[in-house]
Amino acid sequence: MNKRHITSAISQTFGKFAHKEFPHWFQKIINYSYVKLMGLDMSEFHNPSTYKSLNALFTRTLKEPRKFSLDAEDFISPCDSFITECGNLIDDYALQIKGMRYKTDDFLGKNFTQEEKAYVHNGEFINFYLSPKDYHRYHIPMNLQVLKAVHIPGKFYPVNISSLKKRINLFIENERVVLLCQTQEGKKFYMVLVSALNVGVMKVSFEPRIQTNADVQDEQVYEFENLYLDKGDDFGCFEMGSTIVILAQKDMLELLVKENDTVKFGNTVAKHNSK
Repeated sequence: MNKRHITSAISQTFGKFAHKEFPHWFQKIINYSYVKLMGLDMSEFHNPSTYKSLNALFTRTLKEPRKFSLDAEDFISPCDSFITECGNLIDDYALQIKGMRYKTDDFLGKNFTQEEKAYVHNGEFINFYLSPKDYHRYHIPMNLQVLKAVHIPGKFYPVNISSLKKRINLFIENERVVLLCQTQEGKKFYMVLVSALNVGVMKVSFEPRIQTNADVQDEQVYEFENLYLDKGDDFGCFEMGSTIVILAQKDMLELLVKENDTVKFGNTVAKHNSK
């Protein structure tokens, strides 16, 4: 068995601390300190003192559902995040960050056929970076069918801007969960959850067998026949900040966002071309 990377051990250790429920008086200090240190906006959430662990605070749910466009052509942001990069793929190359590109064929792993990988060649992509202060849950960006999920074990390098600038192929090295999705019109796109330092767990509610930062060495594949999800559905969370990458079939999306934009779950970030 391969020796686990130090970033995995660090993330597991932090995860144990984050999951621990301390006495209420002490947990209250931890929670308020984190809110102040990271600058969390808690206006849509419960009082920090109500969360029984730091992880419960990380994975907090909204007090009230957010409103978003129900128009089929509006593709919404799956999360609260910062757009680190977006644009057109050149063949199977996408930008990790300006000046640093990677091959999406490698990013998607070894359990998709070349035909499946080619769906998004010359298509569009958006990188959503969730910082530690952001709402950590993720949602479905449009009505879709999930065809396949692949869990790819890997490392847990930080995915903030400074790290993206330093490490070539960071997205390919880090652990990730790749979802192959299909629109109602039959167009394909990928939604990829990318791990980061201290993100010991990426939850996928519709497939509890996916266990990230676990003793898994090989890619795990899950295929679905009738898994349909609606726009806005909550389908899991990061246990700390991380990144979601959208890779879409050519001409499927007309992007309405640009690099360095800040978006919230529910904002329309692209127009879906159904033709």
